Amino acid sequence: MSPSSSPLGQCSFWLSGLASKEHYKIVVLGGGSGGITMGARMKRKVGAKKVAIVEPSEMHYYQPIWTLVGAGAKSINSSGRPTASVMPSGVKWFKSRVTKIDPKNNTVSTDSGKELSYDYLIIALGLQLHYEKIKGLPEGFQHPKIGSNYSLQTVEKTWNALRNFKEGNAIFSFPNTPVKCAGAPQKIMYLSEAYLRKTGKRSKANIIYNTSLPVLFGVKKYADALWEIVKSRDLNVNLRHNLIEVRPDKREAVFENLDNPGETKIFEYEMLHVTPPMGPPSVLKGSSLEDEAGWLDVNKDTLQHKTYDNVFGIGDCTNVPTSKTAAAVAAQSAVLDRTITKVMKKDKPDKKYDGYTSCPLVTSYNTVILAEFDYNGQPLETFPVDQGKESRIMYHMKADLMPHLYWHGLLK
Repeated sequence: MSPSSSPLGQCSFWLSGLASKEHYKIVVLGGGSGGITMGARMKRKVGAKKVAIVEPSEMHYYQPIWTLVGAGAKSINSSGRPTASVMPSGVKWFKSRVTKIDPKNNTVSTDSGKELSYDYLIIALGLQLHYEKIKGLPEGFQHPKIGSNYSLQTVEKTWNALRNFKEGNAIFSFPNTPVKCAGAPQKIMYLSEAYLRKTGKRSKANIIYNTSLPVLFGVKKYADALWEIVKSRDLNVNLRHNLIEVRPDKREAVFENLDNPGETKIFEYEMLHVTPPMGPPSVLKGSSLEDEAGWLDVNKDTLQHKTYDNVFGIGDCTNVPTSKTAAAVAAQSAVLDRTITKVMKKDKPDKKYDGYTSCPLVTSYNTVILAEFDYNGQPLETFPVDQGKESRIMYHMKADLMPHLYWHGLLK
């Protein structure tokens, strides 16, 4: 008689099935900046024992610093800490991946076989990188002279390509999708140009920024300032150029002209920095939580889901029409905290997120243009100086102060 067919075996099997379902007042999906921040805030609101966070990664990274890692100015080790060290103490951490969200039944399933039920759900799953949507990648990263500051596995390859640069084209791409930190694809260009100048190789380099966008930057004030830098440093910008293929054996990058689909142009490269296409978390697909493009469908003012009143979103996974940055998460977290308080009291949310986001546009190894703006692309500046100008103080804020505020302020 097999154990499962005996009464005792059936009983233990039934009990183990029961044990794999747990209820929490608040479940947070994702342990990135949005998830950890909201986990800490919810712990203060309802108590640690009533909050669960689902996050598979052992390590938590402060990704904004990867721009400087790719340029050799910071080490990769300085950007990460164990997830356990940033997890709010006492909160239940499920070290697994979300496989299904069922908002009609208030449940979430994970790849470890757990089913969690919730009263309130906060979705902070970030976005997904899609290197595979570019022909020749990700396998092309096994070759030298090609890197990407957007992933842990490829950021040091950017630095290797830069310091081993001899002569030819240095090419930087921006994809035809929403991205996180829309300034990062050009920050590494400015840093690379500065490095090549510093090492006496600038005259042998042709620096090219090929972007899918019809503009250099989405906010005119800062775009105007960046165009000035582009002109003064002899950088070549091609708008509406989308990277569709990399041929690393020949050192060729193929770009499509988005204004004339089907028309392609081949660029040879001595260095190539790839910003991958990005998209929403695949687990949202078919969950009835997503909009037509697959992003979490929330009210842009309150961050409450448009259909399910007990579901909320924060950060890169949402469809709020602002630039996807850690600064946006910081601004959203205060609004979302207030929204959830109101919803718990059966009140109407009253605090509105204005779309605030910030992008420290690193323009050299000691200067930054600090772009801060709202939903309407209007500057929302913090400091009593013209932030459209390059600043040394802002560079130190980006490189040294911001990481400290992130680990010891935002995440707490």
